[in-house]
Amino acid sequence: MKKSQEILEHFWGYDRFRPFQEEIIDSAIYGHDTMALLPTGGGKSICFQIPGIAREGMSIVVSPLIALMQDQVKSLKSRGINAQAIYSGMSYREIDILLDNAVYGGVDFLYVSPERLQTRLFIERLKKMQVGLLVVDEAHCISEWGHDFRPAYTEIAKVRAIHPETPIIALTASATERVQEDIKIQLVLKHPLVFQGPFARKNISFKVFRTQDKLGRVLDYCKKNQDSTGIVYCQTRKSVKEVTRLLHSHKLSVGIYHGGMKQEDRESMLNDWLNGSRKIMVSTNAFGMGIDKGDVRYVLHFEAPNNIEAYYQEAGRAGRDEKPAETILYYNERDFSKLSEQLETQFPPSKDVKLVFRALFNHLQIAIGSGKEESYHLNMRKLSEQFNIPIQKIYHSLKLLELNGDLQFSESVFHPTKVKFAIGNKDLYGFQIANQRFSPLITLMARSYPGIFDLFFELDQTQFTKRLGVSKNELKNQLNQLERMGVCDVSWASSLPSVTLTQERLPDDYIRLKSSIYSNRKKLAFERLKAMENYVLNPVCRSIQLLHYFSQPAGKCGVCDICSLEKNQMTKVENEKALFQYLREPKTIYEVMENLNLDRESSNALLRKLLMAETITIEEGKYVAKK
Repeated sequence: MKKSQEILEHFWGYDRFRPFQEEIIDSAIYGHDTMALLPTGGGKSICFQIPGIAREGMSIVVSPLIALMQDQVKSLKSRGINAQAIYSGMSYREIDILLDNAVYGGVDFLYVSPERLQTRLFIERLKKMQVGLLVVDEAHCISEWGHDFRPAYTEIAKVRAIHPETPIIALTASATERVQEDIKIQLVLKHPLVFQGPFARKNISFKVFRTQDKLGRVLDYCKKNQDSTGIVYCQTRKSVKEVTRLLHSHKLSVGIYHGGMKQEDRESMLNDWLNGSRKIMVSTNAFGMGIDKGDVRYVLHFEAPNNIEAYYQEAGRAGRDEKPAETILYYNERDFSKLSEQLETQFPPSKDVKLVFRALFNHLQIAIGSGKEESYHLNMRKLSEQFNIPIQKIYHSLKLLELNGDLQFSESVFHPTKVKFAIGNKDLYGFQIANQRFSPLITLMARSYPGIFDLFFELDQTQFTKRLGVSKNELKNQLNQLERMGVCDVSWASSLPSVTLTQERLPDDYIRLKSSIYSNRKKLAFERLKAMENYVLNPVCRSIQLLHYFSQPAGKCGVCDICSLEKNQMTKVENEKALFQYLREPKTIYEVMENLNLDRESSNALLRKLLMAETITIEEGKYVAKK
């Protein structure tokens, strides 16, 4: 049995690969630079995880999304594979210890954000690591022409200077031809083997409907399909709440998901939806990344996204089990002007961006000359109140400062409490003897996490309070005391956004914003919005438009709203011809309905049209063609 097949069966329990997976995996296993373009739901993670297991050394996975890193690390650990992640919000000590373990062979997969990849601490340890594979996930982020450009991605190629023989595998679900070429250049890929799975989703019907009553249309659809699993995407939290309230008031099984919710509430909603106890999830684009649920029968867009890449990715979460599914986008004439206004707010004037940057340093109490490579949790509401700056302006300014390369901004993601013993086994035993009241907690930590002397472990607070018979506050107090006594290190839970500074604080006059942030990025954003508007308004087969956007060949799908309309028009013409031929002899409407297999409404419409065209007439209550 081939190595790749053996790993697939042993760790994942599958007996066969999805299309293109095996070829991509073998290319990476045998050391070729590889680029894989697979649509949403195409199984990209296995394409680098199997080669990572098969090749000697550790695999470094560069990923832009903390939530996705956390999900994949948890999934690999559940299969007995040692995976770790480094991202903003982690303490220096936690990162330092983790990198030590990576150097000495204790880690199979190391997930890292592109910004963390550039730090001095990481680079120095990287030189000592045995790296078998470099994985660039969401590779379109490396291109300025992509819809989600991250400047830090352009520095990834420097890893190859340290490990020139390590193959690179770059993966993405959405890249135009221009972006594909940019990925090859930016990553300095050597004679890459490129695998592009077909983006066509033949089991999905893509439909677009104009309506002045979007709430009513969404409600009607969800009521008719209330036994099926679906997603309703909205562009704002306000719309999410509005749609959820309406569906809930009609007793539909609905959940809600957006970035402003508490982590435990989001997890509860997600679990309910995954296990089928809630059928409909109403959400912003915060929902769906890395979630692989096969039986989603429909995806509705209450509002259009501002680019085709995002729309195709969200719509593609329907029908992953390859059974028939439907995606519908509802719009009205105001939608695109509103999207245009929203885009404008994403590019606040440079003076406002600089104001936010200064306010950030002052709020975090960072002195000039310090702060480089340090991470801070950020309460944006407090920052807004302290300096009287709207939260929306703070958010978009931080995103622009990230593009400018000044900081890394991670939106609200839950960081669980993690613990590690700071002293050795012998000293710990002595401490327990002298401090019996901490003994139950220390013993439980040691038994629950065998590697806790070397690595930080996520603390299951619910399980610990239950096993120890203490409250959450008491558990927290004990951990606080153990930390103060130097017995353990604790990285405390937080669901706040975080910022990581890429350079020390400079005097205010030194802040410089690159012109490309405004000129290039803004121009590209509006070009992508225009492409989305064209998709919605252009009466051409939806699949043809989507696939041509991604430079893929396409024919008519036959099932979208445009194709269905064309079919109906052709059927009407055929029925008119058949009816005219049938009425060579006088016939009643009941004879027309029975012999042409039409309902009364369709029969009346056809007869009325032929009467107005004066090609038929009525004689003694029967319809007959004119001679």
